[in-house]
Amino acid sequence: MKKNICIKKNALVEKLGIHIEDNNGYAPLASRILAYVILTGKIGTTFEDLVSVLCASKSTISTHLNYLSDLKEIEYFTKTGDRKKYYVITSNKIKNHINTMIHKWEVEKELHQEIRDYKDDINKIETTTEEEKFDLTFHNNYIQFLNQAITSISKLHIDNINL
Repeated sequence: MKKNICIKKNALVEKLGIHIEDNNGYAPLASRILAYVILTGKIGTTFEDLVSVLCASKSTISTHLNYLSDLKEIEYFTKTGDRKKYYVITSNKIKNHINTMIHKWEVEKELHQEIRDYKDDINKIETTTEEEKFDLTFHNNYIQFLNQAITSISKLHIDNINL
């Protein structure tokens, strides 16, 4: 059972790592480190674990750990009587990500509302024929979708889901 979990974790580290790499522009190894740290959770992972699991040199792991720390993606804690650092995702990372998503969607919603309102104004001009009128269906549906998405993701933020 534990071996199957390790296999699943390694496969998911790769899949999540590619996703992080594609969406954030991080180097492949930095993305895998972040994915591994995310999947390890609150117990944290050590430098030695990362070297072993990701099969990379100590200097390369160190460089990427420093990079992710500088970006405030990860942080570390220590345990009494243990000299190791245990890396975890930054405590407010998820909240910051949610705030970024909400802001992006609100800006996009406002833009689509302005476009829709402009097109609606054009549609109201008496000289415009029915064939020339803008179809506002897409904008109305997209604005409704963004409202629902913002409401849903805001609920996650308010509920303080602890991942």
